[in-house]
Amino acid sequence: MPIVYKIDILEALKSKGYNTNKLRKEKLLSESVIQGLRDNRYITLPNISTICALLECQPGDLLEYVPDPE
Repeated sequence: MPIVYKIDILEALKSKGYNTNKLRKEKLLSESVIQGLRDNRYITLPNISTICALLECQPGDLLEYVPDPE
């Protein structure tokens, strides 16, 4: 995967007071998105946008392009 997460997003959210229960209960992120983050899967741009708003950061703070080795 050439695009990877630079940080543990769920841990960063937790440090800002957003545990997974609160994320689900307040309908900030769905269970499938939370599970996707746990499994290091891609999530949609609207979800990245929500995370950026919650963490007060830019997408580049979350994601990194890592070229495939040749």
